[in-house]
Amino acid sequence: MNNKKLRVAVIGVGHLGKYHLEKYISIPDVTLVGVVDINPKRLKEITAKHKVRGFKSHHDMINLVDAVSIAVPTEVHFDVAMDFLTKGIHILVEKPITYDISQADILLDKAKETGAIVQVGLVERFNPAVIKMKSLVKEPIFLEAHRMNNFTPRGTDVDVVLDLMIHDVDIVLDIVESEPADIHAVGMSVITDKIDIANARLVFKNGIAANLTASRVSGKVLRKIRVFQPDSYISADYAKRRVTVVSHDKTRKDKFGFPKLTMEKVEFPDSDPLADEIVSFVNSVKNGQEPVVSGYEGKKALEIALHIIDEIKSNSKELNEKCLRKQFLL
Repeated sequence: MNNKKLRVAVIGVGHLGKYHLEKYISIPDVTLVGVVDINPKRLKEITAKHKVRGFKSHHDMINLVDAVSIAVPTEVHFDVAMDFLTKGIHILVEKPITYDISQADILLDKAKETGAIVQVGLVERFNPAVIKMKSLVKEPIFLEAHRMNNFTPRGTDVDVVLDLMIHDVDIVLDIVESEPADIHAVGMSVITDKIDIANARLVFKNGIAANLTASRVSGKVLRKIRVFQPDSYISADYAKRRVTVVSHDKTRKDKFGFPKLTMEKVEFPDSDPLADEIVSFVNSVKNGQEPVVSGYEGKKALEIALHIIDEIKSNSKELNEKCLRKQFLL
């Protein structure tokens, strides 16, 4: 496949899908076969703007492509992905891979059977600030992540853990390279009927701990992750694509005899993580290589995210029962 253009399509051209479309258009060795959307108005708008072919159903173009981006609602990820994987067509599926671990397993088994590549759209892995941060991590002890967004109706078909926190879960798993030994989580709904604010503490088998907080009802936008290790503190700002490193100066000491601290900042203002993600997917398909964020890694992030959700619901139930008992005693 190295010597010919890759035939691709975007399935679902809502908020995320339209960006996938724009990135594919800019890649020279890709032929954009078309886009699919079940909303006729949206399909007409996108096809007219970008001068691309439109399809009402992915079944209408399934034999015309080598690879697709799947940016449909999570509830139909499994069905759409399964149709393409059965045909041996490579997929980049937006996170989360599915709602359900058993369905994720079925997709991965089918991909293995047909030789299709599965990449999961955990785009922060392609954030240059994250890549730089990971290169500086040597002996992590504790990680802390905050992902706070203003409220928007987009993404409210899932809990905030699957909507936002799953990005940080994936980054932590990639850095720590260990299995969680213990997970404790709390959260609550504020605007929607699902979890809108969540906090999780993960302790891994190798002793590293991580504290993750996510909110989609915040008054400000904040997306940061920090890694603490014996000789340095590393902070990556996802949104500003900036890494800050505070470390010991090995040669200078302060007036009390303690090592002086130095601060270094590195910024990546012109980067485009989504473009990098899609180029990486195209290269994986053309070269037959394992993607940066494989289907297996997407499944692992989902597994931890679902565990966090279950823990939140369990703790919420226990808290409500305690409150009811207290009211009865009063």
